[in-house]
This record gives sequence, C-alpha cells and structure tokens, in this order.
Amino acid sequence: MNTLAQEILKNFDDLPTTEQRVIAAEILKRVINFDVPPMTDEDLVLNAEKLFLTLDEEEIDYE
Repeated sequence: MNTLAQEILKNFDDLPTTEQRVIAAEILKRVINFDVPPMTDEDLVLNAEKLFLTLDEEEIDYE
C-alpha cells in the first residue's frame, strides 16, 4: 500500500463514525462493479486462518 493510501485510511480512521459510514457506503457503490476474480480455495483457507488466529488473540486478551 502506498503512502497516499495509508494517509487516506488514517484520515478515515480519524473521522466520526457517522462520516465513516457515509464514506464507506460511497466507496462500496464505486467498487461494486470492479472485475475481481473469484478467490481460490487456498485464498479462502488462508484468510479464514488469519481471521481465526486474530479472534484467538482477542479472546486471550479478554481472559
């Protein structure tokens, strides 16, 4: 991710939740028509693994 993209995300994070929702909705409207190839089974498994590891870490933090 380049510096501009990181700056955009930082600015987004600094906005109030209501503004974040409006901007997120606008971005989703723009990307809905992107020609994105379907994820492979391997991609899905890797993403699921990352998600479950993150959830495990969060669960440890709550204990």
